[in-house]
Amino acid sequence: MTRPEQVPTSGPWWGTEAHRRYLLQDAARQFRFFGESLDPAGGFHAQDVTGAPIPGAPRELHATTRMVHSFALAHLLGIRGADRMVDHGMRALWELHRDRTHGGYMWSFAPGGMVADGQKLAYGHAFVLLAAASAKQAGHPDADRLLADICEVIEARFWDHDNARMTEEYARDWRRISDYRGMNANMHMSEALLAAAEATGDQAFLRRARGIFDFFIGRIGAAHDWRLPEHYTEGWRIDPAYEGNPMFRPRGTTPGHSFELARLLLQAWDLDGRRDATLPDWAGRLYQRALADGWDKARGGILYTVDLDGQPLRRDRYWWPVTEAIGASAALLKAGEDVAGDYLMFWQAAERLFIDARHGGWIPEIDEDDRPLGRQFAGKPDIYHSIQAALLPLLPGLSGAADELRAMRASGLPDLFDPQLKSARETPN
Repeated sequence: MTRPEQVPTSGPWWGTEAHRRYLLQDAARQFRFFGESLDPAGGFHAQDVTGAPIPGAPRELHATTRMVHSFALAHLLGIRGADRMVDHGMRALWELHRDRTHGGYMWSFAPGGMVADGQKLAYGHAFVLLAAASAKQAGHPDADRLLADICEVIEARFWDHDNARMTEEYARDWRRISDYRGMNANMHMSEALLAAAEATGDQAFLRRARGIFDFFIGRIGAAHDWRLPEHYTEGWRIDPAYEGNPMFRPRGTTPGHSFELARLLLQAWDLDGRRDATLPDWAGRLYQRALADGWDKARGGILYTVDLDGQPLRRDRYWWPVTEAIGASAALLKAGEDVAGDYLMFWQAAERLFIDARHGGWIPEIDEDDRPLGRQFAGKPDIYHSIQAALLPLLPGLSGAADELRAMRASGLPDLFDPQLKSARETPN
């Protein structure tokens, strides 16, 4: 039996064979865990920490789309059965989330297919675009249909043409819910736009992503010591007192998002031929500020939110900011920055605090004593953040992940990487 790899306590690790095997080992566990979530009645089960379905849990748009995106990566890598997961998710998007009456994509449906929450949110629609782009890269036959539809919805309903960024939230019939504007949805829209640019070759997607970066980073971040306020008024003025849903709209600034944007800036820089040195400069500044504000020196992990002066607001430690710190430090390493020590530190924290080597997947939150906590999240919410932390550092480039995953597939994977999903063999769909 192959001995499981572990993160070393010190020494060089980035780029070694042990590093490669460790990342593939974690990716394999994740794909096996979430591969059990397929529900023949429609969409994917929410899963508890052991992988069992959570009874009655709604199927939310961001979770369905992230499954499509993540298993599109699995298909590109050669995981047998991943194509069925993508196909199942694409059907759920088109037949259960898509609103045939009013257009757009509804936030959630109940097990069995009835609408649970018909709201139309920019955050969810950004992930529909990401899913469509990833499915296209993986060769899914319905990807172009989904891509055309979501682009039309974004253009007609969400895109603020005067300001070149996204509006936020509407009722099912497109009545405006509020005048709130947010960075989070726009950040994920930039991610989806970059994916669409890679999938289609259309540089208009890249230009739109750059416009989002110019506002939130070049204008707002530069004026606030490279911290990124999350919440805005209808006129795009910072709203420092705003606090909404504690998961999606916490008050203050979120170091995890700065790490995420640092990685996306480097992807955009690479896609654009590395012509504009502004983008890697911004990436480095965001990364250093997020590290200084967010890293919990006493306990490990990354604080959830800080205020505009960098003082902690919520000391909660979730899995996803660590995954994004891993992604950002890996991207900076590829761009020639010497952050290998940070990268190792983030993985050491991930292994100690969040990775569930027994069941697969990552524990989403921990308490002050580093024990799993179920206050904000039920079970293990999704694969998206953690699978990218495992896969993206394996790839040599800052962009072009689809081609590089295909190349990895062609070169062969080590024996510890079981390239087959149990659910795809045994569950009809």
